[in-house]
Amino acid sequence: MSDTRFHAMPDGRRIAFRFTPGIGPAVVFLPGYMSDMAGGKASAVFDWARAQGRACLLLDYSGCGESDGDFATGTLSRWREDVLALIAAHCPGPVLLAGSSMGGWLMLLCALALPAERRAGLIGIAPAPDFTDWGTSAEDQARLAAGQTVFADNPYGPDPTPTHPGFWRDGQANRLLHGEVALDCPVRLLHGQRDGDVPWEISLRLAAALRSAAVQVTLIKDGDHRLSRDGDIALLLRTLAELLTAD
Repeated sequence: MSDTRFHAMPDGRRIAFRFTPGIGPAVVFLPGYMSDMAGGKASAVFDWARAQGRACLLLDYSGCGESDGDFATGTLSRWREDVLALIAAHCPGPVLLAGSSMGGWLMLLCALALPAERRAGLIGIAPAPDFTDWGTSAEDQARLAAGQTVFADNPYGPDPTPTHPGFWRDGQANRLLHGEVALDCPVRLLHGQRDGDVPWEISLRLAAALRSAAVQVTLIKDGDHRLSRDGDIALLLRTLAELLTAD
């Protein structure tokens, strides 16, 4: 991408990002597992924000896309550091975090790390908090605990999807759904009922766990996991606009 820039982390890693300045709150889009900022939803959000004159930040996590690092060493905690570093560098005011799939879990972890006055709102697109738990069989969890990498069929590409032991251990340490998620900002959750990767009931569990009373769940009856059809993108952008203009 012609406007990709790089942010140097304290350990020397370079994190690829795109930023368009504008009025706030700044929209920060967090892609899913093994995804990057070149994806359709991220690009649509960025283009919409730029056209509206709104600040927007995209990034590739360490070991993903154009960023430095080895994906095999990536964890939610490390990727949270990436996101928070970019927010600190480019988004001084409130932010609206939007996360897709695993990005929905990371969205929650980042929001919990930010001061309450910085949390303008959250949008989860098929959010997948705790998927190292409910989305991983007991057999695979035992293999991961023993230090083995687990590979799963990948419906989106020719290569199997790996889960590395370090990612799994870190995920288990960052589970959220077994207690209250202490966030009070407005939250919107969008989930397809034909999602073959993240059951739509996870969004209902998350809605119940969130302390905020301003939580709405939208179920798309014929929607799949990606929610990347034209109509799905339009729904996402309408949801963004509504949250950003709410009093």
